[in-house]
Amino acid sequence: MVSIRREIRHHSNTKRARVLKSFFKTGVGQYGYGDKFLGITVPQSRAIALKYKDLSFDEIAILLKSSFHEERLIVVLLLVHLFDVGGLREKKKVYDFYLKNTKYINNWDLVDLSADKIVGAYLLYGSRSILFKLARSENLWERRIAIISTYQFIRNGEHFETLRIAEFLLHDTHDLIHKAVGWMLREVGKQISQKVEERFLKKHYKKMPRVMLRYAIERFPKKLQFRYLNGNV
Repeated sequence: MVSIRREIRHHSNTKRARVLKSFFKTGVGQYGYGDKFLGITVPQSRAIALKYKDLSFDEIAILLKSSFHEERLIVVLLLVHLFDVGGLREKKKVYDFYLKNTKYINNWDLVDLSADKIVGAYLLYGSRSILFKLARSENLWERRIAIISTYQFIRNGEHFETLRIAEFLLHDTHDLIHKAVGWMLREVGKQISQKVEERFLKKHYKKMPRVMLRYAIERFPKKLQFRYLNGNV
């Protein structure tokens, strides 16, 4: 633990840390309130995660509880690596650990870099009921995990859970959920079928949050985007 934390501090950058603190909305009442930054880049974080891939789960758990964003990011990247290279037993261990510690996977980048690669990948051939439990959570990040996890299904040609969870989250009050749902709907259209996406949109677009709709139709022709945004579809 001492070695990895020493290396993390070695790569810290005060100027970049100030930028990240603003970028991730750490002010009072904002989604990242209280988060601290060291100013380490994602490539640097990924390199550190791979270098210390032999950390025990007890050490990983300690690091994940850090108040510093990048230390939690390094853990998330390490968990993704351990899942990728592990056998079935190791994958289940990572998956269980991840879901047990969602309170520390508490920013959008931490979720987006890991949810589909761990939760989605683990659930690809099994029951996905846990995603609907997460979608009903009061925890913003668990709701985002629920929808982002379905990215793995989309990449494998499946859209059922994405659309069901998207429908459930239509009336969510947080813009980070609006953006995540819109992003996954866009990916359904891009990777599976625009017709499938449009069937969903035609049913719901008039009541969708504006940000969600804008994200969902981002790849549509400009004229079609205009029609959706003006309620003319």
